[in-house]
Amino acid sequence: MYIYKVGVVGAGTMGAQIAQVVSFAGLPVVLADRDESLARRGLDTVRAIYQARVAKGKMTPEQLEEKMLLVTASPNLDGLHDVDLVIEAVSEEFPLKQRVFRELDRICPRSAILASNTSALSISAIASATTRPAKVIGLHFFNPAYAMPLVEVIPGLGTDPQTVDDVVGFSESLRKQPVIVKECAGFLVNRLLSPYLNEAVWCLQDDDISIKEIDQDMVSFGMPVGPFALLDSVGLDIALDVARILHRSYGPRMAPAPLLEAFVKAGRIGIKTGKGFYDYGAVEKDSLDLERLRMQVWQLNGRQPAKWSRLRPLLAMVNEAVIALQEGVASARDIDLSMAAGTGFPSEKGGPLHLADQIGIDHVLQELDELQERVGIRFWPAPMLRRLVDAGFTGQAAGRGFFSYAPTMAPMR
Repeated sequence: MYIYKVGVVGAGTMGAQIAQVVSFAGLPVVLADRDESLARRGLDTVRAIYQARVAKGKMTPEQLEEKMLLVTASPNLDGLHDVDLVIEAVSEEFPLKQRVFRELDRICPRSAILASNTSALSISAIASATTRPAKVIGLHFFNPAYAMPLVEVIPGLGTDPQTVDDVVGFSESLRKQPVIVKECAGFLVNRLLSPYLNEAVWCLQDDDISIKEIDQDMVSFGMPVGPFALLDSVGLDIALDVARILHRSYGPRMAPAPLLEAFVKAGRIGIKTGKGFYDYGAVEKDSLDLERLRMQVWQLNGRQPAKWSRLRPLLAMVNEAVIALQEGVASARDIDLSMAAGTGFPSEKGGPLHLADQIGIDHVLQELDELQERVGIRFWPAPMLRRLVDAGFTGQAAGRGFFSYAPTMAPMR
């Protein structure tokens, strides 16, 4: 099915960004919200994104106006009566999403695909609010949508294969890299990123190291920003909500770090409030907050002193990547591609599974065993790791691990 016209529901940050991406690809898009002022504000956001391109010399003012003609605002969902695809981008509240999809099912043509930009909620459950589960799918863009190349395509239990093909083709027409992901809590990228970020907070809680030192060490590894700068950007409250969703779904290995909960409870939730792990803007700086919150956490939960190692958060990500691979959430190639495109995992490392092959899967297993003994159950090794080691598939040095490697040629004499 060719998609001629698109609707976006929710004119907030992500909805407006998605509308801009669609219009940039040359497709007309209707940006809908619950009232005209919100929809108009979304249009202003789209214009601001294009204006930034003009300021950088990437397009002319005339081209900006041509693109803006493709974007219209609607103060309700009735404006979506003739679209071929709708992308829902409202708040991550399950009852709200179900209400929106129930209404879209009534208004949109029977042939229209209904997609959700949810980052963690069940596509199958959202689809149950409609009479067309075969046409419901997850289409998860990453923030900022105009810059991030990855989109996760998540079929629900009732999604028709043709719907998947249509959405993959549509994503490619937007010049995005679609990855098909099996439905699960957190899907792929957030499922792997959350334990990495959460473990960084556990490390901060367990050691006397500073926030800045951990961030600098992870940037020196090759990450685009440190875990605490990223948490402040995302919002500690949102990160905690995701961690709780994953904890409910996957159990103790995803338990949120008490220090993360303490920061949220103290109102330090990131850039949007002027203070998170770092202080921002014209707010009163409180350099004692970290030590005070650490002491509170130690008093309530005890302390497990441990020296900082960048391997701890990285191995939390690697182990979850292996578990996701075991479950068939995505292929090894797509797992690594998604983490590089969706999080900026350093390209020279390849991704978490390539990193495991480079370190040596036997060494990864040994480190996880030691961490599990010292830190707890969240480092219980994925069973696949032991199978690979027992088979001698220990990674790059052995010629085979999660990937196969050409044997190194001996030098000519």
